[in-house]
Amino acid sequence: MRSELDRSLTGKIGRVSGTVGPQTLGEVMLEVRGGTSGYPARPYDGSTIYSVGERVLVMYLEPPQTVYVEALPEFLQHPQ
Repeated sequence: MRSELDRSLTGKIGRVSGTVGPQTLGEVMLEVRGGTSGYPARPYDGSTIYSVGERVLVMYLEPPQTVYVEALPEFLQHPQ
């Protein structure tokens, strides 16, 4: 992990719109600045796979726009 991380999106909850996994640059949709934007995404642990439609938690942003995500903790999940 890099010493200077951009934490501006840390804690945001997003929805996977392109499979995120090891050796794969996926995509996560995030609500930012009054709209929704797609961000390239990688798994925070480097090995987990997140499928389209899954909700994930942003850990940090690697400039210019790649977010690193992990599974949404159970206490943040809402029944669908």
